[in-house]
Amino acid sequence: MPSLLPAVAEQLFRDIQKIYQETSQIPDDLLIALKFVFGPCALQALDLVDQHSVTCLSSPSGRKAFQVMGGSGRLYTCFLSCHYCPCPAFAYTVLRRNEGLLCKHILAAYLCQAMGVTQQESVSDQQMSMLLSGTTAP
Repeated sequence: MPSLLPAVAEQLFRDIQKIYQETSQIPDDLLIALKFVFGPCALQALDLVDQHSVTCLSSPSGRKAFQVMGGSGRLYTCFLSCHYCPCPAFAYTVLRRNEGLLCKHILAAYLCQAMGVTQQESVSDQQMSMLLSGTTAP
């Protein structure tokens, strides 16, 4: 599946992954690049990463969804495959005003994956179907 992110963002995540694996830190130059590419939500996303707020739900059929506990305490189910988050910031800033690439929840999921710090949880295919349909959360 082709990436939906600009090449510069993809490269930034690859650089973070490589350096974080070696040093367990993100250097200042990459933090500045994150802020430049993603704007104000970069710092908020890093805060969510620090708080271990991202969980990857995966089912036996290979479907994945990310649940991110927002700063307000609300749980958002995000889909990286189509860059969707149900949060108000995504609807307003990303979709309506086209002022950002991602919301802080989706960015936090990408960062957790790059850093290898995503919490993992297995769910059944039925639970994933219910999650995708919005009828219940696992």
